Amino acid sequence: MNQDKLKQYLQTILRQLAIWTLQKYQPGIIAVSGTVGKTSTKEAIHTVLKKHRKVRASSGNFNNEIGMPLTILGDWPEISGKFFWAKVISGSLLRLIFRLRYPELLILEYAADKPGDIKYLLEIARPQIGVITAIGDIPVHVEFYSGPEAVAREKSKIVESLPATGFAVLNYDDEAVSEMKDRTRAHVMNYGFNVGAQLQITNFETRMDGDRPGGIAFKLNYGGSFVPIRLDGCFGKAQAYAAATGACLGIIFGLNLVKIAEALLDYQAPPRRGRLFSGIKGTYIIDDSYNASPLSMEAAIHAIESLQAKRKIAVLGDMLEIGKYTPEAHEHIGTLVPRRFDILITVGARSKFIAEAANESGMAKKNIYSFDTADEAKLEIQKLLRKGDLILIKASRAIRLDEVVEEIRFQP
Repeated sequence: MNQDKLKQYLQTILRQLAIWTLQKYQPGIIAVSGTVGKTSTKEAIHTVLKKHRKVRASSGNFNNEIGMPLTILGDWPEISGKFFWAKVISGSLLRLIFRLRYPELLILEYAADKPGDIKYLLEIARPQIGVITAIGDIPVHVEFYSGPEAVAREKSKIVESLPATGFAVLNYDDEAVSEMKDRTRAHVMNYGFNVGAQLQITNFETRMDGDRPGGIAFKLNYGGSFVPIRLDGCFGKAQAYAAATGACLGIIFGLNLVKIAEALLDYQAPPRRGRLFSGIKGTYIIDDSYNASPLSMEAAIHAIESLQAKRKIAVLGDMLEIGKYTPEAHEHIGTLVPRRFDILITVGARSKFIAEAANESGMAKKNIYSFDTADEAKLEIQKLLRKGDLILIKASRAIRLDEVVEEIRFQP
């Protein structure tokens, strides 16, 4: 049996086992979707709810036709081991035969890499609560759709599927997401920075602990009350959005703002999504190397803007799966670099558009370096670093900038 046939056979088995498991245990389902911020949002929701409910959240990037059923069937940190799939199937059958412990709530990511993905996932698990993070002007995976509007329509299938007793939790600041309120019969709760959001983020600031970036602080305002929030070791408004979404879910499940703020003290940004590390030669690294879209790339650049450092270095790689928008999206990112960074290093063929636009926007050529691969870049980057530098590292996952992070990360 070839690999494709085997994968299809496995997918069918996992799908049916997941459907039967949900039918037996009847957990509440929270769906998280959007083109950016899904994993951070999922982690924030889990952080807020886990002390008050029996909750399971999908591990890592378990958000597709294989990953979602795996989350429903058990708590698997990763797919590994010679007998992994036999263990999954046998354990799932035992859970169906006997009534074993099972979570009250499942927090599941719903990915939409191509048209039809959301429909497939909804046929497995229909949620009672749907969370949409952001779409953006040029969404990731847009190359597989007719345009950004088609991506938004695909994501909106989640809120359309919600029951009248359910909740649609929507990003008020993203127009495509906010407009989804008209496509659902569920109760709508929104969040954002803009005036008019039911749960509003205000007083946002980036903190420094001496010469070291500390994290972010802001207030969450809801129903005439507010609470201060402090998130250590993570940066950017994207993390504030994630925390606000977690707060929305806390409110839906009856928690007050004080308990929500206490829970969020334990929140950490997921790996490679804006985490701070000490680097070699007395430098600091913002590791945002997991993935990149135009929206998340711009947000990461703005996050660095308010941090202090002797020099700021941007290591930016290709943004993939944006099709015909590739040149203009990379060029736009390039125009943002000169006013915010002292040195630009690009990795990948597409990111050369970033380098060219940065030069045309005023950055001197001597401060711009371009490489084809992460392997070529990492040793040269080491040579460039000086004490006190702050380095942002971001690209689509396939560019493998995590290798650059590991090369320059301080590991005593």
